[in-house]
Amino acid sequence: MRLKPLREQVIVITGATSGIGLATARMASDCGARLVIAARNEEALQAVVAEIQNKGGEAVSVIADVGREADVNRIKDEAIRRFGGFDTWINNAAVSIYGRLDEVSIEDMQRLFDTNFWGQVYGSRAALSHFRDRGTPAKLINMGSVLGERAIPIQGIYSASKHAVAGFTESFRMEIDAAGLPVSVTLIKPSAIDTPYKDHAKNYLDEAPKNPPPVYDVRVVARAILYACEHDRRDITVGGAGRLINLASSMAPRMSDRVMTRIMPYLQQSRDPAGPRDHNNLYAPQDDLEERSNYPFALKSSLYTQASLHPLAAVGMAAVAVALAAGVIRARQKL
Repeated sequence: MRLKPLREQVIVITGATSGIGLATARMASDCGARLVIAARNEEALQAVVAEIQNKGGEAVSVIADVGREADVNRIKDEAIRRFGGFDTWINNAAVSIYGRLDEVSIEDMQRLFDTNFWGQVYGSRAALSHFRDRGTPAKLINMGSVLGERAIPIQGIYSASKHAVAGFTESFRMEIDAAGLPVSVTLIKPSAIDTPYKDHAKNYLDEAPKNPPPVYDVRVVARAILYACEHDRRDITVGGAGRLINLASSMAPRMSDRVMTRIMPYLQQSRDPAGPRDHNNLYAPQDDLEERSNYPFALKSSLYTQASLHPLAAVGMAAVAVALAAGVIRARQKL
C-alpha cells in the first residue's frame, strides 16, 4: 500500500497536549503535515496550535474527551470541515492507574477503560467511516503497549486495557482486509517511555510511582509513529527491553510470573512520598504541555526498533560488523 509522504498528509492526533502525542504533533508539523489535534485541555490545545503556527505550520484543535463517542465524532467532522478530510488517524490518548487490583475502585477502572479502550474503538470507527467514503490509501494507528502482551502487577488495569486494544486492533485489521479497503492499520507498542505518564496517573501507592527501567526518550516513539504514517507496518515495538520481556514471557511464562511478582512492585515505586491522590488526569486534565518527565536518564534511541524498521540496513550493518571483526581476528593471528 502506497501511503502519502508526511508533507502531503492531514493527521489527526488525540491526546496531543503532552507526552507522546505532543512530541508526535511537533515532529509531524516539522515534516510538513497539517494537523488536527484533540485533547481535553482547551488552554493547552491553543498553546500547541499557536506554537505550530508561529513556526509556519498548520493546525486546528478540537476539545474532546475520547471516552465520549460524540466528542470523537466531532474531531472527525472538524477535520473534514477544515481540511476536506484526513489521511492518518492516531489514537494516542491514554491514562493510567498505579495500585493493586483489589484496591483500585471499579469506578476508576471503568474510567480508565473509557479512555484507553473505548477511546480507541470510537476513534477507529470514526476514522474508518471517513476512509471508507474516500476510498484512497489511508492509515490508522492505535497505541498499544508492551504491557498489552505481558501484564505486570501494580499496573494491572492499564495492562488489561492495552490487552483489549491489541485484540480489538487485530480483529479490526482483519475485517478491514476482508472488506478490501485500502486502510493500513498499525499497533505501536512502546516500552517504558520518559513522558508525564506517571505524573498524570492516579496513584494508590504510598510512594510516588515510576516506570521500570530502562526508560526510552519520548521522541523514539514519535519517530516510530511517523514512520508508520508512511509505511504499511502491522505493528512496531518501541524499545528492545520490552521486546525481550515479552519474548521471555512467551518462552517461560510461569517463571516470568515469578520474576515479575518479585521485582516489578519494587521497580515501579520511587522513594519519594506519594502526592495527593486527586492530583491526576484520570477524570480531568491538570498539567499539560510537557513531553518529558523527570527521569535522570532516558535512552535516546533503540537499536532493536531501528533494526525492525529498517531490516535491510540492519543486515548490512551486521555484515560490516562481522567483516570488521573477522579482519581484526586475522590481523591478530598474523601478529
